[in-house]
Amino acid sequence: MDAIYLAPDPDREGEAIAAHLAFELSGNGHAKKAKKKKKGEADAPPRIQRVTFNEITKRAVQAAFEHPRAIDQNLVDAQQARRVLDRLVGYQVSPLLWDKVRRGLSAGRVQTVALRLIVEREREIKAFEKKEYWTIDANLAGSKPPSFDARFLGKGEEKIEVTNGEDAEKIRAALEQADWLVRSVDKKERRRNAAPPFTTSKLQQDSSRKLRFSVKRTMMIAQRLYEGVELGEEGLVGLITYMRTDSTRVAPEAIQEVREYVGKEYGAAYLPETPNTYKEKKAVQAAHEAIRPTSAMRHPDLVKQYLKEDEFKVYKLIWQRFVASQIMPAVFDQTTVDIDAKAKTSSDVFWFRVTGSVMKFDGFLRVYEESKEGKDEEDEELKHKLPALEAGQKLTLKELKPEQHFTEPPPRYNEASLVKELEERGIGRPSTYSAILSTIQERQYVQKLGGKFTPTEIGLVVTDLLVENFRDIFDIAYTAGLEEKLDEIEEGKEKWTDTLAEFYKKFTKDLKYAEKHMENIKRMEKPTDEKCENCGAPLVIKWGKHGSFYACSTYDKEDPNTCKFTKENPINLPDLDSADVQETTQEEYCENCGRVMVLKRGRFGQFMACTGYPDCKTTRRLDQGKKVPDIPLDEPCPKCGRNMMIRHGRFGEFTACSGYPECKYVKQNFIGVKCPECKEGDLVEKRARKGNTFYGCGNYPNCKFTSAHKPIAEKCPSCGSEYLVEKFLKAGPVIACPNKECDYERAAPPEAAATTA
Repeated sequence: MDAIYLAPDPDREGEAIAAHLAFELSGNGHAKKAKKKKKGEADAPPRIQRVTFNEITKRAVQAAFEHPRAIDQNLVDAQQARRVLDRLVGYQVSPLLWDKVRRGLSAGRVQTVALRLIVEREREIKAFEKKEYWTIDANLAGSKPPSFDARFLGKGEEKIEVTNGEDAEKIRAALEQADWLVRSVDKKERRRNAAPPFTTSKLQQDSSRKLRFSVKRTMMIAQRLYEGVELGEEGLVGLITYMRTDSTRVAPEAIQEVREYVGKEYGAAYLPETPNTYKEKKAVQAAHEAIRPTSAMRHPDLVKQYLKEDEFKVYKLIWQRFVASQIMPAVFDQTTVDIDAKAKTSSDVFWFRVTGSVMKFDGFLRVYEESKEGKDEEDEELKHKLPALEAGQKLTLKELKPEQHFTEPPPRYNEASLVKELEERGIGRPSTYSAILSTIQERQYVQKLGGKFTPTEIGLVVTDLLVENFRDIFDIAYTAGLEEKLDEIEEGKEKWTDTLAEFYKKFTKDLKYAEKHMENIKRMEKPTDEKCENCGAPLVIKWGKHGSFYACSTYDKEDPNTCKFTKENPINLPDLDSADVQETTQEEYCENCGRVMVLKRGRFGQFMACTGYPDCKTTRRLDQGKKVPDIPLDEPCPKCGRNMMIRHGRFGEFTACSGYPECKYVKQNFIGVKCPECKEGDLVEKRARKGNTFYGCGNYPNCKFTSAHKPIAEKCPSCGSEYLVEKFLKAGPVIACPNKECDYERAAPPEAAATTA
C-alpha cells in the first residue's frame, strides 16, 4: 500500500478524527501488534495523507485527491482544547448540581450561557413596564387618487411624542379645521442588495422562519443532502456543500457556473458586471465555503421527484439563496412627503409625513427574499401608494385616526432568534448550535410556548446558582472570548495548553467557591404567608424532585407525630405576565413538515397535532406548565349567570364559571344515578391524578363511595346488588355485578359499545 488517504469532514472535528485514525493506523496505538510483525516481513509504515472536500461530487473528490496534505495539527489542537474545556466544566459542575439540586442535571460551558440568555430575557419581560403612546394618522387626498395616510410627527420641525389620550384629543380637535399643504417632496432611488449565500446559522434561521423547521431537523436534512441522494440514472449525488460553516466564500468554478445560469435564465439585466463578493467574519477558515448547491444548474424542480418533501424544501431554500446572491440589486423609487397642517384656531403648524416605495426593478427578489424577524419598515413603505404630489400643493382631509398603543416587552427567543443572538455574541460555533438547543430542552431547562422559549422552574434555579457561583466561567463575554482563543489556536497563534492553563486557574477558583457557598436547594425552606390547612402553622416553600411545593413548617422527619401537610405550589415559575400573553397564542408549527399544529381532543384530553395528517402524523402532548386555552361555552352559570367555560387543571378538563374567583361554581358531571351507599347524593364522573376516570358520590367528603366502573341504576337479578356496572373487556363491553362473589354478566347494549369505538 503506497498511501492511506483520510477524508473526514473538513472542520476541526474532522481533522481530529483524521489525527486519531492516523495514530492508530501508524501502529502507535497498537504496540503489541507491531512487535508480532517483526517476526515476518513487515511492510513499511503506510504514508498517511489528509484530503478534504466541501462537496461529495466526482469532480470535488478527484480534485481533493490530486492535492493531499498532512494533518493540520493546529486544527487538531483547537478541537482537543474545546473537548477538554467542555469536559472540565461538565464533569465537575454537573455532580455539584446533583448534590445541591437533584440528580440527572447537567451544566455545560456553552449550554449554560445560552440558558442564561433565555432566563435574562424572561426577567426583562417580567420587569417591563408598559408605556402608553398614541399615533395620529390623517387620511388625505390630493388632486388625483389614491388617498393616502400620513402620520403625525410633531409641530413645526420638532418631533413630539403623544403619550396620552388627552393630548391626542387636543391635537385631533385642532386638526379638524386645519389647512393641509405639502411642505416638501423628496424622491430618491434606493437599492437593496442580495444577501450572501447561507452560513450554518443563517440557514438555521431562515429554515426556522420560512419552513418552521427546528434547528435540529434542518441540520439532519442538510446532512442527508450533503451525503448524497439517488438521482435515477445519475446515481448517488451530493446536492449541497458541507453544511457546518461560517464562511460566505464561494469557489471560483461555482461562481462561474451560477453566473452562466443567471445570464441564460434571467437575462443580462440581472447579471452583475463582476461577481458579487461578501465580507467574511474575522475567524473564518479560508478553506471553507458557504452552503450552496453543488451545481446551480440542478434546479429544485429537476430533483423534486427524487426528494422527500422536507428535503425538497431545504434544497430549494439553499438553491434560491445561492442563485440570488449573484444577481443585481433590487431597485426602488422612494418618495418621502412632509406635510404641514396649519391650525386655524392657533399659530400651530402640525408636521405629518408619509413614505412610499415603488419597486422599479426586482433584481434578486425575483428568485429569493430573506426572511425577517418582526415588522419591516420597507414592507410598510411598499404598502403606501402615493399620487403625484409637489411642494405647496393643497390637500383635503378625509379622516383623522388617533389610535392608542402600548410599548411591548422584548420578545422571547425562538430557535431562529436564539441562534442569531448566539452568533452575534460569538458564543458557540456552527457545529454546536443544534446541540445547544436540543440539550436545554431535553434537560427540561426550557419549554416552548407558541414556538418561544420560556425557562422552567428548574431552569431558573440552575441558572441562578451557576451564574452566582461561577462568575467567570459562565460570563457571556468570557465565553465569547474563549471562542476567539480557540480560533487563535487554530491559526497557530496560541498554544492550546496555555489556554487550558489560564482557564483552569479561573475554573478551580470558582469551583472551590461554589462547593463552599452554593445554596443547597434540597434543604431550602422559604417562608410564606400561607397557613397550613391541618394545624394552622405557617407554610414554607421546599424543593423536591418534581419542583417546588408548600410544606408545613412544623414538619420534622425525625418526629413521626409532626404535621406532614404538603400541597403543590400553584405558581409555575416564571409567571407569564399579561404583557406577553399574545405570544402564547401564536401558531405552532410541526417540526417535521413545517405545517401548522392545531389543538385536538382525544380520549386522554387535549393534544397538539399536525394539520398534515395522515401524511404527517406528528403529535405532541400538552406538558405540565404549558398554558392550554380555555374554551368558552354558551351555557350560563346557575349561580351568577355568567358564561361557563372548559378549563384545564391538575387532573384534566373541567367545566367552571368564567367569573372565577368571584364565582367558584364548578359543574359536576352527573351520570343520573343515585349513590347506592348514602342514597342521597348523585354519582359524578371524576378524573384521578393519573388521568383515569372513576365515579364517586357528589356528597364527598361526607360520603366516600367510589367505583372504577360506571354504575347503572339497576338491581342485580342474581344477588340483588343495588346497582350494576359497565365494564370494558377485550371481548367487548359488558354489564356486570360489582359484587365479587356474584358472577352475573351480560353483553352491553349497542349504544354502550358505540361509545367505546
